[in-house]
Amino acid sequence: MHPRLLKTFLAVARTHNVTRAAQEVNLAQSSVSDQIQALETELGANLFTRSRQGLDLTPAGEALKPYAEDLLALADDTRAAVNLTRAGTAGSLSIGALETIASARCAGWLAGFRAKHAGIDFKLKVAGSGELLRRLGDGEIDVVFCFERPAELEEAVAPDPRFARRVVAAEPLALIAPPGDNRTDIDLAALAEKHFVATETGCVYRAMVDKAFAEAGLGEPSLAAEAGSIDAIAGLVAAGAGFGLVPRLAVAAAIERGEVAELAWPGSVRSADIVMTWRRRRVQPPVLKALLTAIGEGFAPVTPAGVRPRHAASLRS
Repeated sequence: MHPRLLKTFLAVARTHNVTRAAQEVNLAQSSVSDQIQALETELGANLFTRSRQGLDLTPAGEALKPYAEDLLALADDTRAAVNLTRAGTAGSLSIGALETIASARCAGWLAGFRAKHAGIDFKLKVAGSGELLRRLGDGEIDVVFCFERPAELEEAVAPDPRFARRVVAAEPLALIAPPGDNRTDIDLAALAEKHFVATETGCVYRAMVDKAFAEAGLGEPSLAAEAGSIDAIAGLVAAGAGFGLVPRLAVAAAIERGEVAELAWPGSVRSADIVMTWRRRRVQPPVLKALLTAIGEGFAPVTPAGVRPRHAASLRS
């Protein structure tokens, strides 16, 4: 079985659709159909059946899927082992990150890392945490940087044994408010009466807010609006829509420009961990091994808890 056929098979299994699978593997739809037919002929079994949802795996397809994943992973390990025999470190590395982490942390740091490893080419992909982890599992991305997902967002299953993970930084949470008179102190009772702008339920950022409020004994935040991005939250807060609780790295520039004010968050949860996740392999590719070795130097130390914010706002009813 040629790895190309297995890769196409897995793409169809993921997408349940020949058109979407063709886009994933950069082939014409007819080529995808031809490759699936060739694989079915080789194995002597039908791998897909058509349903209302699209193309579903047959029992034979379900049996093939874990072996196809293992064979492609073994092919990656084989290439990595051969690459280790070559002098120097060269190659390409595909890195996935949430937008805020990519722009505020990864971009500058990866540029510095590449200056020391000129032979490495980086591809930085931005998406949501769920999409990034799926692509990591599918072998499309080598390493992912996301915020730690709170327990309430995790599925009730054991951790994926294919992945290794490491906490690489703890980013402070920032309580932001519309600019106004200076004030740094705020108690939980007063905060409970304020309206907040947050992302939608199910997003990792929203889970941070809900967790911080719950552990502060405030219950659920009173929402003035839901927004699809941290930039939109900062804009709504600057316009006076309400308060926001977000990773500081995402709004540091807005705070420095005075577009929003920063108050000291009085809750017990004051930071969010950035987690690096990668696939376990028998042999790590040299470029990924170099990244894992150097990762501890990549993030600036966080501001110690208790340091006063530079800008603050008065509380408004």
